[in-house]
Amino acid sequence: MMRIKALPDVPRWAVLAAHAVPLIVLPSGLWRLALVAGLPVTQDAELGTMGVGESVYVVSLSVVSELLAFLTLGLVRAWGEVFPRWMPFLGGRRVNPAAATGAALAGAAGLCAIAGWGVYASYADLGPGIPATPAQDALLIACYAPLLAWPVLLTAVAVAHHRRRRDGGRGPAGGGPRQYGAGRPAASSWV
Repeated sequence: MMRIKALPDVPRWAVLAAHAVPLIVLPSGLWRLALVAGLPVTQDAELGTMGVGESVYVVSLSVVSELLAFLTLGLVRAWGEVFPRWMPFLGGRRVNPAAATGAALAGAAGLCAIAGWGVYASYADLGPGIPATPAQDALLIACYAPLLAWPVLLTAVAVAHHRRRRDGGRGPAGGGPRQYGAGRPAASSWV
């Protein structure tokens, strides 16, 4: 069985959920990259021939969304407890648990708002839509539907992170403080 890296006291379900987030964001990014590459993901010839600025925007959107999805791993890995040494001004310092949880929950709220706007805009016929065959529509839905799980998984992992860190690092039986961030984390834990 494959071993997934995480801190020892993180629930297995939270580790799996955190690792699932980058995977559920990937199909939509690949669809956008196919659009930029001119592959037949839509019938609109103008969408297939984007200008340089539009292409850079769409590729950047894919890269940024995947990088934001990878930040979910910080809620279950050592590099989410202590800033890596290479970071200016912050390197080696502990990550404020409230700030990490707050940022994650704010991100989840933003994702819910984006999803809500997308649903509203499609039902209210705001915008031209994307002309496509039924097969192209099915591909679009298959690539974008997994994104609906992103805010749910992010919220669950953020709440697990908060519960794990709220007691000041004490175990469930009230044991001594845990040594999160004691010293520099191993380089392999940053991956």
